[in-house]
Amino acid sequence: MGGKCLDKRIHKDLMHIFRLMYDRTGPRHWWPAQTSFEVIVGAVLTQFVSWRNVTTAIENMRTEGILNVDGICGVSEERLEELIRCTRFYKQKAKKLKVFCTHLKTQYSGSLDLFFGRDLYEIRRELLSLYGIGEETADSILLYAGEKPIFVVDSYTRRIFCRLGIFSEDISYGEMQKFFMDNLEHDSDLFNEFHAQIDGVGNRFCSAKTPLCEECPLAPRCLFRKG
Repeated sequence: MGGKCLDKRIHKDLMHIFRLMYDRTGPRHWWPAQTSFEVIVGAVLTQFVSWRNVTTAIENMRTEGILNVDGICGVSEERLEELIRCTRFYKQKAKKLKVFCTHLKTQYSGSLDLFFGRDLYEIRRELLSLYGIGEETADSILLYAGEKPIFVVDSYTRRIFCRLGIFSEDISYGEMQKFFMDNLEHDSDLFNEFHAQIDGVGNRFCSAKTPLCEECPLAPRCLFRKG
């Protein structure tokens, strides 16, 4: 993935889209967490469920005293499942957390500094080799917990940028990510805020069935609204 703005027109358009969102809502302060490890736990738990449920699960783990590598490694999988039951697919997610924490403890002595202190794509390959860690989760961990310059894309990204007339419906995760990586400066703060703004607009305005087009900050740029 390139780091240069290969097309000034696309770069300008992307930054215009970013500014339309940012000027409406201001900084999103995403990812909400007290520690980098909590970010990782949230990235695993948030798949297919609302953030409210993730917050409940994290607070359950905090109250139990296991919101750390040793805690998750030491707790039984059954008890962990009970604590995160509200996040859906909790059995698989409990296993994912167990596998990740065991890997971190055995290979890096439980140190996130050691884990993240390596090449971005080396870490990414390693994450993707672990049970249940897909591209979006891996990239969320890298960007939000590791502060690595990699752009996270998701279903909101696809929906919004299809409606803006930039993406086709069948675009892949890798193609979406490459588009941003090729046409924006590789800055983790920018990538963080851009993705957070996309998800904010997707959640609040650009729903799949009943989008609030008249209220959306991207209305001046949106082909879907004009259509």
